[in-house]
Amino acid sequence: MESKLNYRRLGKSGMMVSEIGMGLWAAGGDAWGETDDQKILDAVDYALDAGINFFDTADVYGGGHSEELLGKAMQGRRDKFIVATKIGWFDFDGEKGQSAYTTVEKLIAGVESNLRRLDTDYVDVIQSHIDFRDPTMEVFLEGFQQLQRDGKVRAYGVSTSNFEYLQAFNADGNCATLQIDYSILNRTSEADSLPYCQEHNIGVIVRGALAMGILTGKFTPETRFSEGDFRARWHENPDEYEIFLDDLKKVEALRPLADGRTLAQLALQFVLAHPAVTTVIPGVKNVAQMDANLKAGLLPPLTEAELEQIAAIVPAGGGRKIWPA
Repeated sequence: MESKLNYRRLGKSGMMVSEIGMGLWAAGGDAWGETDDQKILDAVDYALDAGINFFDTADVYGGGHSEELLGKAMQGRRDKFIVATKIGWFDFDGEKGQSAYTTVEKLIAGVESNLRRLDTDYVDVIQSHIDFRDPTMEVFLEGFQQLQRDGKVRAYGVSTSNFEYLQAFNADGNCATLQIDYSILNRTSEADSLPYCQEHNIGVIVRGALAMGILTGKFTPETRFSEGDFRARWHENPDEYEIFLDDLKKVEALRPLADGRTLAQLALQFVLAHPAVTTVIPGVKNVAQMDANLKAGLLPPLTEAELEQIAAIVPAGGGRKIWPA
């Protein structure tokens, strides 16, 4: 398949990445309902053939299974992949929100575990997966810098929606990437994090562009999620269910704007329209989903008029933060 995708520079890392990437959270098989390893591997093959070169995973996705699966996919063709992974969201044997990486030595050993699961001797981007409450930021920075000097990581960054934490992580000006939740339903980062990244040459990796699937337009108030899908809590918590219903109303208002594209493609194109954004990493379970995401990068970009219509539904800087970090 001849690639017509656009590529963008990933901040000060200098790496050129496809503006449509592949997120591998669902590949872990433990948070988004049932998945099939072979279908994930087929989707990776399809992505590569289409020119996609950016793949994002983390140590905690499926307890490491997502990284292992990506490692299997890379065998014999590591050079075709730009791989970003994460570390630190929680200790496999500890409590959520409490980093086990209290020393540089532990952090380096942890990243070496990432590398073993990925079956590679280096990772292109390593990201801190902890939020602003964790006291070990300096450990992560020192460890990442040592790993970079040793050639085990090419660049490093942070995954957070907290602007103050981003600023602190980039205090020395060497943070190369930010991964952040950003979508039509969550435009809050337009006020601070996105302009900051433009100013400081930080590449922006967007997660959550489909707002956990809400912006695909396939959900209704009656939608129920399978066992093992963390979104099932939307119906279990009255406050979350009210938010879900409000989001669905916004989706219905957006539906007429799709006009020749799917709602999901509209949502991905919206994210790519922001000049700070480098790449977007929607989750994928199969080739059909990969193909639909890919087409968002092949369609004509949104016009100013279309962006103004979206802003009439969710104003610039508005919406709600979908993820806490």
